[in-house]
Amino acid sequence: MRFKNLSKIIIQGSALCLLGFVTISFAAKFKITGVFDGDTLTAEGQGTKITVRLVGIDAPELSKKKHLPGQPFSLKAKDHLAALVLNKTVTIKFYEMDRHGQSLGEVFEGGTNVNLEMLKAGLAEVYRGQPAEGLDIAAYRDAESTAKKKAIGIWELRDQYFSPMDWREIYQ
Repeated sequence: MRFKNLSKIIIQGSALCLLGFVTISFAAKFKITGVFDGDTLTAEGQGTKITVRLVGIDAPELSKKKHLPGQPFSLKAKDHLAALVLNKTVTIKFYEMDRHGQSLGEVFEGGTNVNLEMLKAGLAEVYRGQPAEGLDIAAYRDAESTAKKKAIGIWELRDQYFSPMDWREIYQ
């Protein structure tokens, strides 16, 4: 399927979703050209360049202020995501747009769900807000639970762990 203006299609589909008319979900191939942090990337394909936020997860935040450090594991999460997808052609299953106008999607590289891999590595938590319609959130919770039990990544911090959602409220 080729889309000349993917952003417009996603925005229209999201508007229909918000109105309760229809749920739009589709997948397309893209090359990952940039990784902003542990849950946001840039993809090119289908005649467009888009920003994609990995649906269902929330990775530790990098600092947006030069004088403040980011959250623990924020750089490791970014590097891990880059190692999984940067400069690779992936399939992105799109769900909807977030409140910042970014596409929410599941990224698959070679049949592997990258969103789940970030949780399994302990470099993200399950997104605490309303899950995207149609997303198998149970698989995400299982992956997070396993990483917690193994105390890997962010879960090494145990009682000192601070959710990215809470961190954003304080530091950004």
